[in-house]
Amino acid sequence: MPTFDVVSEVDMQEVRNAVDQAAREVSQRYDFKDTNSSVELNESAIAMASSSEDRLIALRQVLEEKLVKRKVSLKVLDYGSVEEASGATVRQSATLQAGISSEKAKELNKFIKGLGLKGIQSSTQGDQLRVQGKKRDHLQEVIAALKGEDFGLPLQFNNFRD
Repeated sequence: MPTFDVVSEVDMQEVRNAVDQAAREVSQRYDFKDTNSSVELNESAIAMASSSEDRLIALRQVLEEKLVKRKVSLKVLDYGSVEEASGATVRQSATLQAGISSEKAKELNKFIKGLGLKGIQSSTQGDQLRVQGKKRDHLQEVIAALKGEDFGLPLQFNNFRD
């Protein structure tokens, strides 16, 4: 029985490279001079700090440009609220979303069932979704439908087996 897995993964090496490039660009750009702007990668989040909210927005834009250039989907970023920090600065954190949460898995399962294709079954396995079907063509239709819909997280399709 043909199967494939639906996963949501983040290439941490590319994220690390994008953050490093953004930090390097911020340190060299004239409009960020004397703003104490910084961007750092933690375990599962990106911390950004700057002197004002408009500089923080510009910093976020630089980071997003670097992520897009490295082919990292912006859907993996979940921005927190802008917080006041000490010394008249502001900071913001962007959490990296990896894996499919149980709520999103239910939503994906419901969407796949709603397609009405015969012989298609989907089940949640940890932070991924396994889709089984009798015909390979039906599985390819499911992949096309999932690619066409926006679920708020980047989806990859692995382990396609006949």
